[in-house]
Amino acid sequence: MEKDIKELNELVKKESAFINELSAEIGKVIVGQQYLISRMLIGLLSDGHILIEGVPGLAKTLSVKTLSSALDLKFQRIQFTPDLLPADLTGTLIFSPKDGTFSMKKGPLFTNLVLADEINRAPAKVQSALLEAMQEHQVTIGDTTYPLPAPFLVIATQNPIEQEGTYPLPEAQTDRFMLKLKITYPSKEEETQIIERMTGNKEIKINKTATPADIIRVKKVVNDLYVDEKVKNYVLDLVFATREPEKYKLGDLKNLISYGASPRASIYFIQAAKALAFINGRGYVTPEDVKLVGADILRHRVIVTYEAEAEEITSENIIKQIFDQIEVP
Repeated sequence: MEKDIKELNELVKKESAFINELSAEIGKVIVGQQYLISRMLIGLLSDGHILIEGVPGLAKTLSVKTLSSALDLKFQRIQFTPDLLPADLTGTLIFSPKDGTFSMKKGPLFTNLVLADEINRAPAKVQSALLEAMQEHQVTIGDTTYPLPAPFLVIATQNPIEQEGTYPLPEAQTDRFMLKLKITYPSKEEETQIIERMTGNKEIKINKTATPADIIRVKKVVNDLYVDEKVKNYVLDLVFATREPEKYKLGDLKNLISYGASPRASIYFIQAAKALAFINGRGYVTPEDVKLVGADILRHRVIVTYEAEAEEITSENIIKQIFDQIEVP
């Protein structure tokens, strides 16, 4: 076993060498936002889509666009609006009167990286069309099913400050997202750098550090990373503590949690922890990897009760209590 892990470590160090180069390229354009960039990489390496909540102007679009340039991935930004139709995402069949046939016009979903801007501004049928593509990695138009390119990652954003005229994503739909991120304002020092960088005339050139084929190859390596049984049991304890808190000496949370995390949470915990270990150049997963992705995986899966809302207790507070209580292997 030790020999296998040693070989795996050497393979991971070799395959993850491009990560530092990639971070340096992104850092030419983006100031700070290390948390956002690392989570986008986790999503890309583990086939997990991402929901971002943050106020406007925090370089969400620029970060995704820069990542796509550095990895030579095709990128599409879709602005979600109340009048959007499913065909505006997936594409449609166009009739040609000349020869009486239909031809297929592919929509913007046929790309590698999709930024679904303000996803909660579009009606449910459009959200459903996107979620089907996310889940199945394919789109059906008419009676024909078309596979989406690989790799395929959806990064959706929603604005936390303006809820008028929105169609909030139901909990069952947000569960399809591997991670939900909350990003905040930069520090004063970072914003000083942003001003200097963005108000100059110098054009920033992004060099390609990897290709889509490289991403597909390293994803297979990520899947092979070693996860000890103790780490798997730690993940299960964390997830089950959201469903049956009284069994983990967290009885005071029973009336605060309406619904706990689904089995998707357990799967995503392992996949995200493997991706994080790979990014850090390791061939095995540690409990620390699990802890670092914990809030992002559980944030939108722990649904609080009205009682918790009345006491201003958020899912974040509950997740912190669970991590403090569950013993780390």
